[in-house]
Amino acid sequence: MSTFLPGGCPFGTHRVVEPEGSLPQPAWRLDNRPVAYDNEILIDVQTLNVDAASFTQMEQAAGGDPAGVGRLIMETVGQRGKQHNPVTGSGGVLIGEVVAIGPEHPDHGSTKPGDRLVTLVSLSLTPLLLEEVVRVNLHTDQVDVRGKAVLFASGIYSLLPPDIPEKLALAVLDVAGAPAQTARLVRPGDTVFVIGAGGKSGLLCMYEAKRRAGVTGRVIGLGHSAGSCARARESGFADIVLQGDAGRPLEVLRLVEEATAGKLCDVTINCVNIPGTEMASIMATRDGGQLYFFSMATSFTAAALGAEGIGRDVNMIVGNGYAKGHAAVALNCLRESPRLRAIFEQQFLG
Repeated sequence: MSTFLPGGCPFGTHRVVEPEGSLPQPAWRLDNRPVAYDNEILIDVQTLNVDAASFTQMEQAAGGDPAGVGRLIMETVGQRGKQHNPVTGSGGVLIGEVVAIGPEHPDHGSTKPGDRLVTLVSLSLTPLLLEEVVRVNLHTDQVDVRGKAVLFASGIYSLLPPDIPEKLALAVLDVAGAPAQTARLVRPGDTVFVIGAGGKSGLLCMYEAKRRAGVTGRVIGLGHSAGSCARARESGFADIVLQGDAGRPLEVLRLVEEATAGKLCDVTINCVNIPGTEMASIMATRDGGQLYFFSMATSFTAAALGAEGIGRDVNMIVGNGYAKGHAAVALNCLRESPRLRAIFEQQFLG
């Protein structure tokens, strides 16, 4: 491809159809024409890794039918020009091959056609045109497709590493912000509480928390199902694994009080994919503690007003999926821990 459209905005505003003046993420509809502007990357898309909150919502809406999930994705992309779940407001990431990179893109010359990459910005702001949903995997939240996508000049991505299978790298990089933020928050000696401990982000966060808290700290994992708790125990990263419903805050508070002799937790990390878990997270965290909401199912209104309502002074952090170096941190977790890699391989390659 040698012809590029001129005048692309680095933040993608030139792709916004409605409302006028919006940025791509909050916009209702994007221009998803598969023609690159001079500062964009055009991608041949292979697989979407839909974020957990969005996939769970669509799976429930489709009654557990993979074809139904595929239809919902095609409908959303057809209406909005992007995979922006209208219920959860979230997206995911994708894997694909570079078709063209504009001469004004900051990585022109280093990234080239034929390179394979994972986008590290949300599908909720990524122009996407789908020809077909080929396969929906209910166990991995991954959807094989045929289509094209566009990455803006400001859009971050990671070239696929040669030492990690593509589907495995996609699964890990979808939640790369979680372990990187955990590494920032946890200090030696901390008691760390990970809600959703048996999921992708939960396992990665427990690994980083264990490393950072050290021998004087403790990691407590909470899982809802027996399977989630079994994965958390198998990992070996949790000192204590609790089974409970994060939607029942008093139940969680009781479990955490018993596990910490009433002291509660220094750092709480919420990785669940369902709404209504804000108060359990707040109540498990001590006054002055850190609470990181990685879950895209979080209502920050409920969190702010809920903390106020029970008089809990907790530092609450929005789950920004980006942190400098987050892709390297996440992939390095797999390289450092054969046990963690084995669990992920069983889940995503088995």
